[in-house]
This record gives sequence, C-alpha cells and structure tokens, in this order.
Amino acid sequence: MKIKNLIAALLLVASAQVFGQDNAGLQKLANGALYKIYTSNTGPKIKVNDVITFHFIQKTDKDSVLVSSYQMGRPATIPVQPAKNIADLMDFFTLLSVKDSALVKVPTDSLFKGPEADASRPPFLPKGSFLTFIIKVEKVQSMEEAMAEYQAEVAKKKNEEAAVLSKYVEEKGLKLTTTATGLKYLVTKPSVKAKPINGDTVLVNYIGSTLEGKVFDSSIEVEAKKAGLQQPGRNYEPLSLVLGQGQVIKGWEEGLLLLNEGSKATFLIPSDLGYGPQGAGQDIKPFSTLRFDLELVKVKKPKKAAVKPAVKKPAAPVKKSTAPAKKPSAPAKKPASTTKTKTSK
Repeated sequence: MKIKNLIAALLLVASAQVFGQDNAGLQKLANGALYKIYTSNTGPKIKVNDVITFHFIQKTDKDSVLVSSYQMGRPATIPVQPAKNIADLMDFFTLLSVKDSALVKVPTDSLFKGPEADASRPPFLPKGSFLTFIIKVEKVQSMEEAMAEYQAEVAKKKNEEAAVLSKYVEEKGLKLTTTATGLKYLVTKPSVKAKPINGDTVLVNYIGSTLEGKVFDSSIEVEAKKAGLQQPGRNYEPLSLVLGQGQVIKGWEEGLLLLNEGSKATFLIPSDLGYGPQGAGQDIKPFSTLRFDLELVKVKKPKKAAVKPAVKKPAAPVKKSTAPAKKPSAPAKKPASTTKTKTSK
C-alpha cells in the first residue's frame, strides 16, 4: 500500500471512530441508512450513470474490518445505478462529489428480514447492529469517459504484453507458427495419427507456466512436485475434455485441433485467448501470455447412438364399400340398319 493511501485510510478511520461510537450527529436517508459527510466539496454531485472510483473500508460496530480496498491495493470502480437495496449505497452516492469522504451506517436488520434470512445472519452482525462503510471518492466520470479510459488502458496493457512475448520468443530462440488469432505453437513431437474435431473427447497431459517460468498447473505428478505445487487429493492423469464445448480456454480449443493424436507441442497463448484482463488466481496476472507444454495422448470419437430397425406397421385393412353396387350399364343399342328394303316391281 502506498504511504499516501495509508495516511488517507488512517485519517478516515480516525474520523469515523469519532462519529461511529454512537449515532449522534448522523443524518438519515429515507431507506434508513445513517450517514455523515466529512467534507464540503462544491463540485457537481454524482449522478445516476456516472462511473465512480472510490476507496472504502467496511467494518462492524466493533471496528472489525471486513473488507478494505486499501488492503486489496486498488480502489473500486462501479457505475451508479438506481438503488436495488439499502446495502448497495446507490441512494447515498448521489449526495457526494469527487474527493468527498463520508461515513455510512446500514442497519443490519434491513439486510436480514424474515426467518430464513435471519437464520443466515452471521454472529458478528447481531440484531440491532450496523454495517459501517467509510468512503473516499477518488474519481467521477461519465460512462463515455470511463469507457475511453478503459480502452486506452487495455491497449497499453496489450502493447506491453506483446513486447514481453516478443522478447521471450527471441531469447528462447523459438521457431513458432502463428495463427490468425495470435496463438503461437511449435510441434515438438510430430505424429501421423488423426487430428481431433469438435465433439471428440481428448486426453491431454500438460504443464502450464508463465513467461517468467512459474509453473502454475500440471497434470503430471513429477512436474507438479518439481515445481512445488500443492495439489492435495488431485489424481495425476491426462485431462479429459470434449472439444468445442468451451470447457477450456480458447487457446486450447484452437490449438488442440491443430495436433495429431500422440503428438507433443508448445503453445504460447496470449491473454485474448487465455484469461484476459482479469487474470486467474495469484500466478496468472491480467494480460498475461501463458506457455503450455502438452501432449495429445488420445482422441476418442463420440459413440454413435444405435439405430433401431424400423418396424413396419401392418397395412390397414381395406374398408368394404357400404354403397350399393351399381347396376350394369344397359347394353348398347344395335345400330339402325342402313340397307333399304327392296320393293317389288
């Protein structure tokens, strides 16, 4: 935590403790929340659809900290929307301006209404208690400004990622093939067996690592132990998955279709095809290209459903006509004789 942020947090907590001992001097919102705004900034108030960036500390009546953005090392950023419940603080944010500091106390009885909800009430939020928020607004933006800033930051991070990847490939001397999506791969053990297609089940052994060399996962026990991975209860065996069903990251989905059964390869998967701007866990940082050394152990075709022979239905019996039989047609009349009768002389 930066010293500046630490000092700000301590000052906020100290101010909150002055007012937090009881509810004297606090104002009340229509929804029942109590609040105190420590500052008197004259800037424009926060509006619905603004995007705000703020630091916060959430704690109990006994000053036990539950969540702190200062401890997490980054402020929260959210769009301001119409309030859905008392705990989302949306009704309160619109009272603040940029750089304002404030205290909000949400009655916990409003969060646990009814027997079922009350049964799930944690012991540190007893009946009659308050959930306290200490807030410092750092930035207020329109949605358009926030999106433009986000896109610029994403572009910057992607450029940095590309530079790290380029340096890695050069230093390792890797001769890679790059696909249209940006996946880079190298077949290290070729095979002449068939390639899988979407819908096939594949069995894959793999070692996953960052470009810094940190192994974060492996299906191979000896490699996992070598990397010091703690995976209690894991069965070390090839990973089984069905291609084309989104069960793994996009880089795997694309890359495995390029391999033959029995082949081995190295994939360098950019964040666009991996875990993106959010990362995953402690080892996979946002905008991280990942390396996977893997073997396509087996390809299994889906079982075809047995086709049952069609059963012919017996022909429907011919219905007997109930109409009376037609009388036979009258015989044709004999044509009139054309021979004249001779007259006697």
